[in-house]
Amino acid sequence: MDEGDWRGYLSAFHEERPGVTERVLARCAGDPYGWLTEPLETTTGWIVDLACGSAPTRDRLAGHRWVGVDGSAGELAVAAARGRGPLVRADAEALPLAAGSAEAVCAAMSLQLLTPLDEVLTRVRRVLRADGILAALVPARLGFDPRGLLTWVRVLRALGVRGQSWPNPGACDGIGGLLTARGFRVLSSRRRVFGFPVDSAEALGTLLDGLYLPETSPERIAAARESLRGWARPGRRLPIPLRRVLARP
Repeated sequence: MDEGDWRGYLSAFHEERPGVTERVLARCAGDPYGWLTEPLETTTGWIVDLACGSAPTRDRLAGHRWVGVDGSAGELAVAAARGRGPLVRADAEALPLAAGSAEAVCAAMSLQLLTPLDEVLTRVRRVLRADGILAALVPARLGFDPRGLLTWVRVLRALGVRGQSWPNPGACDGIGGLLTARGFRVLSSRRRVFGFPVDSAEALGTLLDGLYLPETSPERIAAARESLRGWARPGRRLPIPLRRVLARP
């Protein structure tokens, strides 16, 4: 899938199911968004939430000088309905913010998706103060977890795929090296596994809705939903491995 097709898919995905990423991560024990925003709690300057979606970080940073930026009208409508603001509609590679205006940029589950990534990161460096910080949350590898691997294999086989498709796979576990190569100084890179409870058909539906599957037909996804319905039960959990990286420009 070329960049134009991917951008079209991504736009439609978030217009059709706004807030879905928040719905998935909100079910996970341990609060992934809280983990991401924890290093920003002492921030006194402006925090820019890049590709903020439904703006779940706003609730974790209440009282801070925060602004959410996203290109999806549907996502921003959900954020506004939940009283999360201020909000700006703009693409990540064209942030309409002054140079050096932000003390922090927060990027929750977005760097693996945004294109062209080089332009996005150039904009991030531009808006950050010299002593500012980028806090990013991205997917990570599962690692050695046989039980977790088997549960994911069950889901992926039903969908007929080997994994999710992202235009920037290097922005997952390789995010540290990617940022270093683009002039950032990485302060820390930590991996943590969160558990998603697949304890009902509703939870299963939320999980499947949150997966990026640009080359999988709606019919195949519907068939997977049906075939896995009986598999979802109380006590069933899927591991969600994530990586948090902190870096300075």
